[in-house]
Amino acid sequence: MSQTFAQALAAFNPGLPLAVALSGGADSTALLLACAGKWPSQVRAIHVHHGLQAAADGFERHCVALCARLNVPLVVRRVDARHASGESPENAARMARYKVFSDVPSVEWSGLAINNIALAQHADDQVETVLLALSRGAGLPGLAAMPAHWRRNGLTWHRPLLAVPGLAIRDWLRERRESWIEDPSNGDPGFTRNRIRAQLLPVLDAAFPQFRDTFSRSAAHAAEAQTVLNEVAAQDLAGLGMPPQIARLQALSRARQANALRHWLRSVHATTPSAAQLAELLDQIANCTTRGHRLHLKVGRGFVQRLGGCIDWRSA
Repeated sequence: MSQTFAQALAAFNPGLPLAVALSGGADSTALLLACAGKWPSQVRAIHVHHGLQAAADGFERHCVALCARLNVPLVVRRVDARHASGESPENAARMARYKVFSDVPSVEWSGLAINNIALAQHADDQVETVLLALSRGAGLPGLAAMPAHWRRNGLTWHRPLLAVPGLAIRDWLRERRESWIEDPSNGDPGFTRNRIRAQLLPVLDAAFPQFRDTFSRSAAHAAEAQTVLNEVAAQDLAGLGMPPQIARLQALSRARQANALRHWLRSVHATTPSAAQLAELLDQIANCTTRGHRLHLKVGRGFVQRLGGCIDWRSA
């Protein structure tokens, strides 16, 4: 169910000390204010300066001033977030941010070890993520959208505001006469998320007032189903060998082959095949009925090839 900002913060109990990812926008400004008030002296902030627009310096100044007023230690990291040819600018910036956030444990903050990080995505961000996944024909991992919490590389990540509408966060700030920096790119219709926010969300709100709750529930169902598929894939891979043996793969149904191969490529090789690549790989595996049948196929960022009775993946 949708929550008020106050309800979300009351339910948020991370391990302390806590680092808050602070962009300077409304959502992260509100999250830092609330966390610093709830856990005095136990909160730190980290700001990533992307250097992609003139407003970036204004974001940094806001973060520095806010943290000074709250007496919250702040670390600022400048990154080169320019995207490569064919790469999404939003994805490049996101990857640069997460790289910085993942380095938080190595940051010296008065000797405190930071193992918990809070991010400020809210209910509208979650809806936008689901709609983007649908528009791209994503499978369960995409439809599962953003998790409320997860662990990776010794860090625990939190999104305490996922059930809070964006407007409720801004109302909370206005009631306290707090300011924030509005990202100029938020009004650019060239970004798909901005078109969803400006054009689709108002229509959904009018037609289905509870859409934030129902979309979030569907995302949770998708995440639960994906967890089961991951467990099945892990069990299948244990029987397939490493690298996977072709004959044993062929004994599985096509759907279970696809599930096992996706999991193998993602968990072992950190690469994700497109739907077309995976379909072609499954066809090639089905055709491997003789020792002389070769297999060398572009998959993700590299190639799957046949090595005797097995298949293996090599980076390009």
